[in-house]
Amino acid sequence: MSETIIEPASLTQSAAIEPPTVLFVDDEANILNSLKRLFRPMGYRIFTADGGAAGLQILEQNTIDLVISDMRMPNMNGAQFLEQVRQKWPEAIRILLTGYADVSSTIDAINKGEIYRYIAKPWDDNDIVLVVKQALELKNLELEKQRLEALTVKQNEELKDLNANLEAKVMARTEEVRQTMGFLEVAHKKLKEGYLTSLKVFSNLMELREGAMGGHSRRVADHARRLAQRLGLSDSEVQDVMFAGLLHDVGKIGLPDHLLHKPFSALTNEERAEVVKHPVTGQAALMALENMKEAAKLIRSHHERFDGLGFPDGLSGMSIPKGARILAVANDYDALQIGSLLSKQLTETEARDFLREGRGKRYDPKVTDVFLELLGGVDPSAYGGPEMKIATAALCGGMVLARDLLSPEGLLLLSKGHLLDDAMIGQILEFEHTEGKPLTVYIRPGKE
Repeated sequence: MSETIIEPASLTQSAAIEPPTVLFVDDEANILNSLKRLFRPMGYRIFTADGGAAGLQILEQNTIDLVISDMRMPNMNGAQFLEQVRQKWPEAIRILLTGYADVSSTIDAINKGEIYRYIAKPWDDNDIVLVVKQALELKNLELEKQRLEALTVKQNEELKDLNANLEAKVMARTEEVRQTMGFLEVAHKKLKEGYLTSLKVFSNLMELREGAMGGHSRRVADHARRLAQRLGLSDSEVQDVMFAGLLHDVGKIGLPDHLLHKPFSALTNEERAEVVKHPVTGQAALMALENMKEAAKLIRSHHERFDGLGFPDGLSGMSIPKGARILAVANDYDALQIGSLLSKQLTETEARDFLREGRGKRYDPKVTDVFLELLGGVDPSAYGGPEMKIATAALCGGMVLARDLLSPEGLLLLSKGHLLDDAMIGQILEFEHTEGKPLTVYIRPGKE
């Protein structure tokens, strides 16, 4: 038995990436040498064994991703060997090399060894390289699926634990977080009654990594909600659009910071390949939540383009869900102004011109027209009436928040629509004093 390790060029950039491990089993040394020469440029970690017993010993001592075994070998043939591999290491992909017309033995290997493929000898180099590459890609996809499922379960458990043990967790936080949790304690009943508020908090926690771009999801959700209402969507459809707006970037949780803060237009091909996965990842992360299934579909499609040049599915025209067409306009409008889409930040006027130029190409023409019309006027229903920006010292009981109250770092303190009383105003003033930075408060008068 022997081991050959070939370090691929790409691994020099990230020592944490482990190359796939492949085991070749054949009693003919020239066959093993041919396979090693063929796969040397692939960058795999390669083991070889001259028989089934030696192959099993290697599997006992090493993690093997893929096994290629000859059929005809002394003492233990390929079918018997691969059957034992399936029983002990079912996660290892199994491929059979057969050099003679023994149909019954090949069927035996397929049935007992549950092989991925069988390849006739002499093989075609291109074919066998492609088969191995596809097999390893399939395994990576399965591992990623398992990782995402585990991540979803973990996040759901953490959210349940947060609701069940909120007071205990508040005790363990720093002074700043303790005071922030004080606002959440006051709003605890509303969190239980209002699923929307819970989603806002979750969306806000995701945006803590975004720094200056914080608040993007809330603005997108607000634009999308108003646009969906103007377009005549049903109440449930408007709710799904708003939920999707709040969580449309949930798939970016696993991306590194430098990609989050780099405009999409400035990404390299490799970086873009990573970023464009986030709609599918976001859908997968939310599909376990029954109330979020429709919103998750919109999240998957919010980067599709009306002309079919978007991602991840290349949908076009009316085949794109209407809610996703709404999200595309609302998301890009805000992204253009915060500089996450293009290499420079656009003004409101420039962002509107960009949407207008993309009408019928990037965006649904009708959705674009209605959104631009909506931006051109004041929508009194958006905040329930006229609003005023005031200093915290001027707050009085009975006032109602016209917008979400945010900390200087963008953390949600109180949701829009909260009725202020003297006790809450006292907490706001105490928080502002502790932070040493003024809070921006938008209110509207309470009912007389």
